[in-house]
Amino acid sequence: MPRAIWSGSISFGLLNVPVKLYSAVARKQVSFRELRKSDSSRVRHKRVAESDGEEVAYEDIVKGYEIAPEQYVVMTREELEELDPKKTRAIEIQDFVELEAIDPIYFDHPYYLGPDKGAERAYALLAKAMGDRGRVAIARFVLRNRENLAAIRSTGTVLAMATMRFADEVVQADELDGVIPDDVEAPKKRELDMAGALIDQLTADFEPGQYRDEYREELLERIESKARGEEVVESLSEEPKPTKAPDLMAALEESLASVKGEPLSGGAKRKPSTSKPKAKSTSKSTGSKSKSGGSKSKPSGPKSKSTTRSRSRSKAKAAK
Repeated sequence: MPRAIWSGSISFGLLNVPVKLYSAVARKQVSFRELRKSDSSRVRHKRVAESDGEEVAYEDIVKGYEIAPEQYVVMTREELEELDPKKTRAIEIQDFVELEAIDPIYFDHPYYLGPDKGAERAYALLAKAMGDRGRVAIARFVLRNRENLAAIRSTGTVLAMATMRFADEVVQADELDGVIPDDVEAPKKRELDMAGALIDQLTADFEPGQYRDEYREELLERIESKARGEEVVESLSEEPKPTKAPDLMAALEESLASVKGEPLSGGAKRKPSTSKPKAKSTSKSTGSKSKSGGSKSKPSGPKSKSTTRSRSRSKAKAAK
């Protein structure tokens, strides 16, 4: 059973609903330790002062804000504690908005909100009312001594909450001066129609289970192979080359034909996809062969092709 990481109450109007906060994600990162190369001895990091190299105890460390190179304004723990946001257990709803009105760039970390003891009926009422109206609540709350903006939505029976970035933390698209040149030739109608047709052919229902962290899977597979003492043969893949402007129509036409499984227009046979890299095995031991006889490819999900990223990271194993 998941463990609550925070407890408080949702507050709006005269209604207060006691709730508990649960993380909605379980990170699957592969962690490594730092070791000395010569003997695999564990490497430890210490806090040392730059001026004399002496180790500094935690209680002797203060916070400094750099206002100029090597010039700091020092803030003591007491001063920072005075400025901490007011510690409250309330998730204060300020507005209800349409979900479509929120740009996903503002969302940060997802959580679930569950009812506290005795609040099940009030929680169910709020979840049902919000779900029926399709509204998202914009709220403020304090978590880990930091004020957070959050969006609360209902699945009908469960309330989900995502912390949000404040407006001044988000870089607006119109601030990207020089990133997109102004003199780019406008797309031609035929190119737009072909690109739109390709998008339509690749459109499918979102099924989260078909998207996997292939890099993590291959990394764990490589670690397990080395732990068993097996020799690993690397396969080098060619990097994909960007499509040049004169080749846009040809690339779109071939992509569309590949998705449809049809020959190219004019009766020409469809060429093999040029995005598929040719692996070149580089093994330290001559004459060794891969167990699988070549690069190992991952099965693609429905209506999707294998990504270039997974190809470029494809691996092969060699038998002893």
